Amino acid sequence: MYHSFFLWLAFLLVVLPLLGVLYQRWGARRDARRYPPRGGLYRVAGETLHLHAMGSGAPTVVLEAGISASSLSWMLVQPAIAQFARVVSYDRAGLGWSEAGAAPCTPSRLAATLHELLQASGHAGPYILVGHSFGALIVRTFAARFPHETAGLVLVDPFRPEEWWPATDGQRAMVRHGVRLARRGQRLATLGVVRGSLGLLAGGRHLVPRLMNRLSAGRGAGIAERLTGEIRKLPREVWPVIASHWSHPKAFQAMAQHLEDLPSSVEEMAAVPPLHGVPTQLLLAGRGRGMHPSPAAYAARLGPQVTLTVAQGSGHWIQLDEPELVVAAVRALISRPLTPL
Repeated sequence: MYHSFFLWLAFLLVVLPLLGVLYQRWGARRDARRYPPRGGLYRVAGETLHLHAMGSGAPTVVLEAGISASSLSWMLVQPAIAQFARVVSYDRAGLGWSEAGAAPCTPSRLAATLHELLQASGHAGPYILVGHSFGALIVRTFAARFPHETAGLVLVDPFRPEEWWPATDGQRAMVRHGVRLARRGQRLATLGVVRGSLGLLAGGRHLVPRLMNRLSAGRGAGIAERLTGEIRKLPREVWPVIASHWSHPKAFQAMAQHLEDLPSSVEEMAAVPPLHGVPTQLLLAGRGRGMHPSPAAYAARLGPQVTLTVAQGSGHWIQLDEPELVVAAVRALISRPLTPL
């Protein structure tokens, strides 16, 4: 009896995790063959980053994704912009096709890395930079650090750092909880649990993935379900690619790094000046819990050359709900005389 008990215990504690690790490694190699990078890989700032370019012309349009999103989040926007401009999307370290990184995920460091990536990939300025959510902090910092290379900005429902400075106890607790969930996801991905759950979900089996989501995420399960709902707005053929990216531990590691550095990111933005001299298109969500209470006042605080559009049919992910608004904002900046500072 005791012998059987210890055999089962050894299976659960040693054999089963080992099988999970092997399953994860096999799946990662298979995904690398099935879903190769859409663009090129460049070694910059000690990281290997993926950049995908389309179209031709100047200025170059640069798409910067949200805090845990990849270049795939611009799939409904990039091809449309490519019809009249050169447009690039890329993946920050650990996300999409980019390799994991260990550097701080603050706007200043990420803006400097983006600048180096653009130079390494042969995309000279001036740039029109489009940033969604957290990505808006990066493009604003880019404009402040490289004003002579910045022709304009499009801020897509930007993260508002002023609402987090100084952070409340509740906000700090929210960040800590998010970091714990991301680190937990990283461990589960290493053991193949995330890959297995996503595979079952893709096969139409919902019960086990939902149970795993509830057990691993707890109160964060609702966030994961909302993100899944946003992903479903993308073309169906890209769903397996996104699932393969999120089956890898590096994606959860990147999310944890972004969240751990969020207080520093917010503090950095306090030193970033208003957008004087930078033509800016501001798109704000017209529905959902994150609606801004006073869009016009917010636009005025950002700078004197800010044009506001409220996306009445969109939640936070405007580029998925109404991608034509993002395309129109870029076209509006290109159609005006562009005079970088």
